[in-house]
Amino acid sequence: MEEYLQPTPYFDFQHPKIQALAAKVTGKNDREKAVSIYYLVRDAVKYNPYTLQDGLESLKASYCLKEQQAFCIPKSALMVALCRLKGIPARIGLADVINHLSSPKLIEWLRTEYFAMHGYAEVYIEGKWVKATPVFDQAMCEKFNVAPLGFDGRDDAILQPMTQDGLKHMEYVKQHGSFADMPISLILKTVADVYPHIHQTFIARQ
Repeated sequence: MEEYLQPTPYFDFQHPKIQALAAKVTGKNDREKAVSIYYLVRDAVKYNPYTLQDGLESLKASYCLKEQQAFCIPKSALMVALCRLKGIPARIGLADVINHLSSPKLIEWLRTEYFAMHGYAEVYIEGKWVKATPVFDQAMCEKFNVAPLGFDGRDDAILQPMTQDGLKHMEYVKQHGSFADMPISLILKTVADVYPHIHQTFIARQ
């Protein structure tokens, strides 16, 4: 488990802004602390998929707090970093999804409704790995009439397949697995394959 407790350039929990947020974490045990971290990350950082344009820097946990907005991978990285800082083993998980509620503007920018490399956190609590997705903040969920995703530290919290009105929401298509550090080569290759028009901007920001 030691590798799931270490800081890395992307799970950079030494950063002062992450240290400051960690002071707000509550709970008497790992489960309660992980739940507290989940809600802090979910609602303190606005979800913004367009921050992908900021390149590799935008994948860092600290990026979320410097910009107060981020997409799924860095928001999940922030949860991983905070859990590790609190002594809770954590890692990043990646999957490809189709978001049936994507805005026309986002689909036009991505040129597809296929979301490759959707990020979530995995936390080791009470003897098992549990998935947590601290991505869509409450304000955004209210806008799209989707119940904000909760997390109790016991069961997986993955994005809902349906909205409150019975419309399709999130469809998980492919699992890429879990990683002790940010899999940069995989992410770069996937961006190049799925979003070639964004890839040039992405690598130009390095």
